[in-house]
Amino acid sequence: MGIFGALPLLHTLIWLFLSGSIWCQKAAVVNIGAVFTFNSVIGRAAKPAMEAAIADINADPNILSGTKVKLLMEDSNCSDFLGSVGALHVLEKEIVAIIGPQSSVVAHVISELVNGLQIPQVSYGATDPTLSTLQLPFFLRTTLSDSYQMAAMADLIDYYGWKEVIVIFLDDDYGRNGISSLGDELQKKMCRIAHGFGLPSLANLTKITEILNQSKLLGPRVYVVHVGPDPQLRIFTIAHKLGMLSSNYVWFATDWLATTLDSFSPTDLASLDILNGVVGLRPHTQESKGKKDLWNRLSKMQPKGLANSALNVYGLYAYDSVWVVARAVDKFLKENGNITFSSTGKVFGTSKSGIQLGRLKVFNGGSDLLRIIMQTNYSGLSGRIQFGEDRNIINGSYDVINIDQKEIRTVGYWFNYSGFSISPPEALTLKQKDSPLDQKLDIVVWPGGNSNIPNGWVIADAGKPLRIAYPRRASFVEFVTQVNNTNIVQGYVIDIFKAALKLIPYEVPYKFVPFGDGQVNPSYDELVQSVADNVFDAAVGDIAIVTNRTKVVDFSQPYITTGLIIVAPVKDSKSSAWVFLKPFTAEMWCVTGFSFVIIGIVIWMLEHRINDHFRGPPKRQIITMCLFSFSTLFKANQEATISPLSRMVMLVWLFLLLVITSSYTASLTSILTIQKLWSPIRGIDDLVASNVPIGYQVGSFAYDYLTQSLFIPRSRLVELHDPDDYEKALRLGPKGGGVAAIIDELPYLELFLSKTKEFGMIGQTFTRSGWGFAFQRRSRLAVDMSTAILRLSENGKLQEIHDTWFCKLGCPGQRGGEAEPDQLHLISFWGLYLLCGIISSTALFMFLLRIIGQYIRYQRQHRRSEVVTPTPIPSNTGCTQTIQSFMRFIDEKDEAIKNFFRAAHLRGAQSGEQLQRHSGGTKEKANLEVQLGTSSMNSG
Repeated sequence: MGIFGALPLLHTLIWLFLSGSIWCQKAAVVNIGAVFTFNSVIGRAAKPAMEAAIADINADPNILSGTKVKLLMEDSNCSDFLGSVGALHVLEKEIVAIIGPQSSVVAHVISELVNGLQIPQVSYGATDPTLSTLQLPFFLRTTLSDSYQMAAMADLIDYYGWKEVIVIFLDDDYGRNGISSLGDELQKKMCRIAHGFGLPSLANLTKITEILNQSKLLGPRVYVVHVGPDPQLRIFTIAHKLGMLSSNYVWFATDWLATTLDSFSPTDLASLDILNGVVGLRPHTQESKGKKDLWNRLSKMQPKGLANSALNVYGLYAYDSVWVVARAVDKFLKENGNITFSSTGKVFGTSKSGIQLGRLKVFNGGSDLLRIIMQTNYSGLSGRIQFGEDRNIINGSYDVINIDQKEIRTVGYWFNYSGFSISPPEALTLKQKDSPLDQKLDIVVWPGGNSNIPNGWVIADAGKPLRIAYPRRASFVEFVTQVNNTNIVQGYVIDIFKAALKLIPYEVPYKFVPFGDGQVNPSYDELVQSVADNVFDAAVGDIAIVTNRTKVVDFSQPYITTGLIIVAPVKDSKSSAWVFLKPFTAEMWCVTGFSFVIIGIVIWMLEHRINDHFRGPPKRQIITMCLFSFSTLFKANQEATISPLSRMVMLVWLFLLLVITSSYTASLTSILTIQKLWSPIRGIDDLVASNVPIGYQVGSFAYDYLTQSLFIPRSRLVELHDPDDYEKALRLGPKGGGVAAIIDELPYLELFLSKTKEFGMIGQTFTRSGWGFAFQRRSRLAVDMSTAILRLSENGKLQEIHDTWFCKLGCPGQRGGEAEPDQLHLISFWGLYLLCGIISSTALFMFLLRIIGQYIRYQRQHRRSEVVTPTPIPSNTGCTQTIQSFMRFIDEKDEAIKNFFRAAHLRGAQSGEQLQRHSGGTKEKANLEVQLGTSSMNSG
């Protein structure tokens, strides 16, 4: 470039001729830019570290093959504007990469410039997570992104069980974006940032004092401070003066504190006294020989004034950043041979600052150099350097430090894959790094010198107790009421509230404030809204958790499950003289009685022709037929059956009787020995379908539910004000101007039934809800009260309080009316009845087939006979006569029919003359029929 300075005319000609052409940089020197604040905690460590890196690179013959690296540094002087100007200065000097800056704000500005000029930017101090966007492809960093640090901080907060924190941060890109990342990480842990305070700068002591005083009035006592390195420790100095570094406070600091403390000289460590109990994070770097050698070199340089602060981790990052660029340039030169730049194609002119904007040039090999840098994978002094797709270091780890008695103690480590451990990340195996470990840290000493974990929350102080509202009811005052002429508040709800408070791990000063005049029940929607409007801090009482209320306040876990239920008059089912009929329904009784009759008929038909017990005069046969099946029930005086078909039917019938009698006995025993309260009202469906009047409590949401959801006419609903109205209306009944039933919330009716035994609950609740305590949105006390209520439920205390108030005359739930008696239905036995019917029908069918076959055979034998029988059975007669003949045939004894067929067979076998055979056959047939006629007369 010197020839252009010596020959201005030639310079102009070449400029005009080569506009948009290419310049070649000598391979002997490679320029690298660096922009940072020299006189800062990070800058005082980074400057000598980078100079040492340049010296090491230029002295190493194995890298760059004789090409020297020149570091061009610009001082931003703690100014974002001057940092941007300094970046422009180095960018116009044909640099292949820029190291830094340490400021995230300046990094955003420079990143836009290097994108256009295609110059890789490697930062060792800008930790803003939003810099790793797709819009800034040339930005990389060797330091850890705050996304890692905020994940570690969120894990630390969650590790100790705190749910809400207060954050104090610098109100710039670095502070806002870091805290935003913290909020996202806390949300994953079901935690949150309760309050955030931004600082314009650390120099504004008045603002710091104002913020700290304001935060003292808030509930959370867990603070996270995210600012830049501050040797004066101004925030903690003021907090110490305000008494905020005492017991019950928790202070976390991001890595700025560790960076500041690492830069202190031994004489500055006296200031650690104000930091006792503070917990912070420090980027973890593995101990190595190279790290110790660099520390020794800088320590030796310190007396000469070349290094005026101790080496902190950002010095290591700066040292490694220079080496990352140098290694990449070395590989780039081997692949491409030289470094070239091209004009931006436009002369921007000269600014007032003296910057030749038109001299900014595009690095033609910028994309290739960026690709090579992204492939970096080696161990530097700060640890393993390997970039991910987001251009951040892949593995992030931190030391967890605790200041105790002016000493910085490492109480554990955090690794982005495995969480907390008391072993350093390099000591973990690959399997341990890839899977979460048992989270563990050493004992931490908190502010005030206590090793017990602080509560991290103060709900109120004695000077300003919580305002707890309670409803002054006109009825059902057992839930909550104020004792006359005193400030004492008592009741079922109050007992639960006080029992839950005893399980909360911190003191809660409070005072009860009445809501309502006690003449009428107050509006619970207005009570809840008063909590939302900060008129009260919380509200306790019989407050139903419904949708519209949950939109404005937070509720605790329900301390009682409630819902709408029916109460109606009940009576003892044992008092009836016909109680023995209750085991079976009417349908069951009818089917069972009919079965007895049918079985008697079937058995009579199967036994009549072969069993003398089933023969005789008609009256006797009818009695035998009716009593036979009933006698099987008692197994007494039972006639023996002969037919195999009858025995098959009896086998199934006796099994059916065994099941029926056993079930009947069990059901009757239950009815007679266990008290059953019965009501004609079976449930809500029967009540809705009827036209009887229904009572409800004034002001209850039951009215809206009955009219809008169940569509019950308003004319059927009767207003009731108190338990006396309930009792009077139920006793009068629907015919006396009262009601058939009352629908109200379960707890109210339990309290009502605890004083009377005439009424009972019908069925189960047909809506589901609960009562809880109302708190302002995002109140920590709501969470802790929910936990306490669950513990009361688990240890039985909640039920004990319930029984104390609602079971004075026996628990109402044990006196619930049955929808109907415990009866046995036909549907439970229809299978047995069906089986018995099939067997009986089959037996009867087989019997009829046999009889019909005998009758047809008998008729054939009769036609062959020429002898007139005493009781002729005509063959060519009408249908009626045929049926009558068949019925007479059935009525005959089976033995007589068999004798007839036997005689006919013998006649057919005899030999002789036809006349003799005919004469003998006729005579014998006549004799047989005479015998049959005589037998029929006797049986008739």
